[in-house]
Amino acid sequence: MAPVLGVPPPPPPAPHMGPDGLILPKKPYNPCLISTNHKDLHRELLFNQKIGKNVLNQKSELQRALEKQREAASRKEAERIREESYKDDPRTALQRAIEQRARYIQLTQEQSRATTEPPSNLLITARAKLRPRTESQ
Repeated sequence: MAPVLGVPPPPPPAPHMGPDGLILPKKPYNPCLISTNHKDLHRELLFNQKIGKNVLNQKSELQRALEKQREAASRKEAERIREESYKDDPRTALQRAIEQRARYIQLTQEQSRATTEPPSNLLITARAKLRPRTESQ
């Protein structure tokens, strides 16, 4: 059972006595190895190190400001391109979204019709598959 943060671990079992009547020394348990929180954190740190992600965020203020500026510029550029593509379109964003959803629903219905077989054929094919198995056993 893993200890919860703030709750002390259970007391160790009763000590074993040697032939002299002395308590035999026992290696103390390591709470870090028992804790699931510690294990999860260590696993995540190792994974991030393997993929090359810097979890300590050791970037200078200038680097952070430049990244923020680049992200804002790319967002504005994407917004500008999207607006230009819809500039000649008289429909509103809501109308375009409704039409897109209707197209998606229509495609899924066509696909479901194409893959659906009558239940009788399904039953016949299932029985045909079972017959060779039962005859061989």
